[in-house]
This record gives sequence, structure tokens and C-alpha cells, in this order.
Amino acid sequence: MGGQSLKVVVAYVALWLRVRITYARIMTLAAKVLTVSDSVAAGQRGDQSGPRLAARLQEAGYDVVDTRVVPDGIESVTDALRELTLDFAGLIITTGGTGFSPRDVTPEATLRVLDREAPGLSEAMRLVSPLGRLSRARAGTAGRCLILNTPGSPGGALESLEAVVDVLAHALELLHGGDGHHPPDTGGSTAISS
Repeated sequence: MGGQSLKVVVAYVALWLRVRITYARIMTLAAKVLTVSDSVAAGQRGDQSGPRLAARLQEAGYDVVDTRVVPDGIESVTDALRELTLDFAGLIITTGGTGFSPRDVTPEATLRVLDREAPGLSEAMRLVSPLGRLSRARAGTAGRCLILNTPGSPGGALESLEAVVDVLAHALELLHGGDGHHPPDTGGSTAISS
């Protein structure tokens, strides 16, 4: 191997190690889960989606620090999301209220709280299932929180999370002021991306 080729390999390995170390030292990944359901809030049925989302987040390395249940409704969801974002930096994932029922208003309540939308995340979640086309879920940031809406069905909620779980830690790192280095296999630095 020539001297120039060796320098390229060494530079690539150094970059790879720096990225690996950067991702290894990310702040603790914290998450909160909000179940939005009239029947669960009234005690008429058990929460099937919230605990499954929490378990999957824990498998992915998140510390689930809060789980809550609120009834459907603009005010109840808006108030809960505002409380959950207060003095928190991390992921907030909702389950329920994203369909077409008159009481399904989680996306509208979420929009009241978001500073910026992240449509790529909600679009990716919708693409995992043919029924995803019926979802009105939103995703975006509020302060130092990333908020994702998922369907109320356990399968739909987990499918939606699986569609984006691989990019959430990086999104949170960027949201928290990280330097934005991408792993070498994703194409460089955010210093040149828009």
C-alpha cells in the first residue's frame, strides 16, 4: 500500500473512531410516553400501546422516565405535552388519537406545542404500513424535546417507532447542540447540509 493510500485509510479510521466515540458519549437518552385514550384514561381498558413503546425504547437504550395517560382532547393533550416538555431534553412519544375519529385530535394538540415540524419522521412512520396512509401523526421539536405521534394500536405504534428509531439518537444529539458529525456511511457532516 502506497503512502498516500495509507494516509487515507488512517484518516478514515480516525474519523470512524471519532464518530463512534461521539455517539458513545451522547447524553443519556431519555424518553417519555404519553398514551392518549378516553377508554384507558377512564379505566375501561388497559393500556396496550404505551407499555410496549416504553419497552422498545428501553431496548434501544432509552431511559423511560415518565409514562402518562390522558383522555383524547385538544386541551388534555396540549397540557400534558407542555408539562412533559418542561425542563426536559429528550424524546416524547405519544400513542393514540392520530386517526379520523372526531376525538382523534393528538396531531392538532401537538402542533400547538411544536416549535418546528420534522415531516421526514412522520412521513417515514406512515410508510411502514398500508394503514399508515390513514395516520395524521406529526413529529417535531419543542425546546430540547423531539415529539413523535404514533397510532393507538399496539402494532401501529411499534411499527411507527421502528421506522425511525435508528435516527432518533442522532436527531436528539443535533437538537441538544451536538457537533453533528454523521457516521462515515451516511455521508459527511451537517456543516455542509441544509
